[in-house]
Amino acid sequence: MKKYTDSGKKDTRSGFGDGLTELGKKNKDVVALCADLTGSLKMDEFKKNHPERFFQIGIAEANMIGIAAGMTIGGKIPFTGTFANFSTGRVYDQIRQSVAYSGKNVKICASHAGITLGEDGATHQILEDIGLMKMLPGMTVINTCDYNQTKAATIAVAEHEGPVYLRFGRPKVANFTPADQKFEIGKAVQLQEGTDVTIVATGHLVWEALQAAETLHENGISADVINIHTIKPLDDEAILKSVKKTGCVVTAEEHNYLGGLGESVARVLSTQHPAPQEFVATQDTFGESGTPEQLMDKYGLNASAIVSAAKKVIARK
Repeated sequence: MKKYTDSGKKDTRSGFGDGLTELGKKNKDVVALCADLTGSLKMDEFKKNHPERFFQIGIAEANMIGIAAGMTIGGKIPFTGTFANFSTGRVYDQIRQSVAYSGKNVKICASHAGITLGEDGATHQILEDIGLMKMLPGMTVINTCDYNQTKAATIAVAEHEGPVYLRFGRPKVANFTPADQKFEIGKAVQLQEGTDVTIVATGHLVWEALQAAETLHENGISADVINIHTIKPLDDEAILKSVKKTGCVVTAEEHNYLGGLGESVARVLSTQHPAPQEFVATQDTFGESGTPEQLMDKYGLNASAIVSAAKKVIARK
């Protein structure tokens, strides 16, 4: 069984900031727009090094999206930055009309996503953003698992033509993927081979899935672990290959089970290879104030919950 090592906890938003800084040095068409949260989005270095390509829009997120869409007409590659709640729910109409419908090359970069935003509470902990964004025609949806992958994804999306939603988080989490990884949009990453159950995870739940796989291994259960960093377009082939081997699947995400990764996987299975599935996700609920660890535990978004779901789904085979 392959073991992954945490090289040191880092926040995924810093991966975005460092990726953006690197992009600024090598691609003069990359511009950055922020809605009064430069420090929170780790956009300070880009602003310092490229002040002529940084635009502080203020607390006017809808305006930011409109400006970004307009900039693409002149060949610029705009990266917008604010919290996930403000990046999607607050500006959905602008994204739908000015970016998605128009096919504009805007990169919507969303930090502080999910319940691990923590103490700021339910009003800021968006758990429906993946669903909102994946339903927009032509929108690519990416949810990265650690610092290294977020940095790689930020650099990769600049080369991708078309609108992208890039989702990442606030807390420091395990950094375990290779620093020199090549990020391929729409290509799942097989982290571990197994035969008894498939665990498909995204974002912060990928590390939890690996911890769950170790516990399952100790209990004589062999788990296939797949990192789905791109929720749209989904890597149907990787999912089907694994589930045809194991006969069942657990999906794990820091998002409502309605509209998220789990439903995307269920669509693939129901139309091509029906199999038992269990969902590790929030259950049609808002969050609340608390530390990330407290909330992940209360809402069942951790390794323990994945182990329980795996045992349950195996019993259904």
